[in-house]
Amino acid sequence: MLTRRQFCEGMVSAGAVLGAGPRLLSAGSLVRAQQGGPAYDLVIREGTVIDPSQNIHARMDVAISGGKIAEVAKSIPATQAREVISAAGKIVCPGLMDIHAHVYEAVTAQGLSPDRYYLAKGVTTVVDAGSAGYTTVAGFRKYIAAPSRTRVYALVDIGTLGLVAGIRGAMKNLDYVKAAETAEAVRKNKPVTVGVKVRLTEAVAGTEDLEILRRTREAAEGAGVPMMVHVGDTHSPLRDIVSRMRPGDVMTHYLHPDRHGVLDANGKVLPEILEARQRGILFDVGHGTSHFSFRVAEQCMAQGFHPDTISSDATSNTLNGPVFDTLTTLSKFLAIGMPAADVLRAATWNPARVFAYGFELGSFRKGSEADVAILELRDGTYSFIDSSKETRAGKQKLFPDRTLLAGKL
Repeated sequence: MLTRRQFCEGMVSAGAVLGAGPRLLSAGSLVRAQQGGPAYDLVIREGTVIDPSQNIHARMDVAISGGKIAEVAKSIPATQAREVISAAGKIVCPGLMDIHAHVYEAVTAQGLSPDRYYLAKGVTTVVDAGSAGYTTVAGFRKYIAAPSRTRVYALVDIGTLGLVAGIRGAMKNLDYVKAAETAEAVRKNKPVTVGVKVRLTEAVAGTEDLEILRRTREAAEGAGVPMMVHVGDTHSPLRDIVSRMRPGDVMTHYLHPDRHGVLDANGKVLPEILEARQRGILFDVGHGTSHFSFRVAEQCMAQGFHPDTISSDATSNTLNGPVFDTLTTLSKFLAIGMPAADVLRAATWNPARVFAYGFELGSFRKGSEADVAILELRDGTYSFIDSSKETRAGKQKLFPDRTLLAGKL
């Protein structure tokens, strides 16, 4: 485990004068550069930049102009910016991305405000994972995605209503599983709609999970998008499900503790799952109420099978545990030994490449959207809980400091 000192690579005391130019205030303060003709709108100075898209993990400065990343360099003079943020002793990374969220606020019973529960905590982009079906996604686009400051996208649920009605066994009646209508809804509501979601838990899909999956794939192919497949306690074995998935599709909840999981009776990752990753299937955490097990995660990681993306699946029911929020979910992986750079990769650059967002996200490459999360990695004694109420002790936890969206604080 890295100490905070090692992780942040040489902290400077708040209020120190860093080279020529104006004096920087304590972390969290902005100062207006005094000299004329600044090259940049904003410079974030003296933070530990972690940008997995470029394999950067070093103390560097980040310059922003016109809402885009303009430069990442060892030292950018404060005099070259109209505004300066001191991020000394903090992590500076691309805005976090959570590709399994539920933000159909006030329409679904458990939907969260994207701005309050995500943007305020360093998450600049969320993908709602099937709260809306083809009959309700236009309302999601108009009333949730459009007015939110957070970048909000949606997967259209293959079930007609999605999660709007909260009906148990919603897809046991196959009359409510319509491929053509779902594909059309994805096409009509782009760029907000980026994929198709299916929930294959037996309580939702019954015994017809493979037929429902077939229709989901038909819808995804008709719309030219990936599908996200919710597994855990399915009627059919996982090998039969994953064999029907395509490269670029996402299996979410893969670290669940229920039947038909990714591990065999001896705790080994199933050969069909290893083969699926070789084929380009992506594996997403999707913590949620009942879908994340420390034991399964540790066994997978011991075999080198890390998640491609780490998402929260947070809802109003999980804000007080076991999920809490995206940063707590990321911190759980730090606690069980996943390297910090890999954790942030799974919340920035990897999810940025899953769906077509219309922007260069999850990166500090020049010209990318200037979405930035400034985070604190605090040392301490923390107890983390999974969906089975098992706990793990951790000595570090990520906390939000500030968020920038398109270069704006």
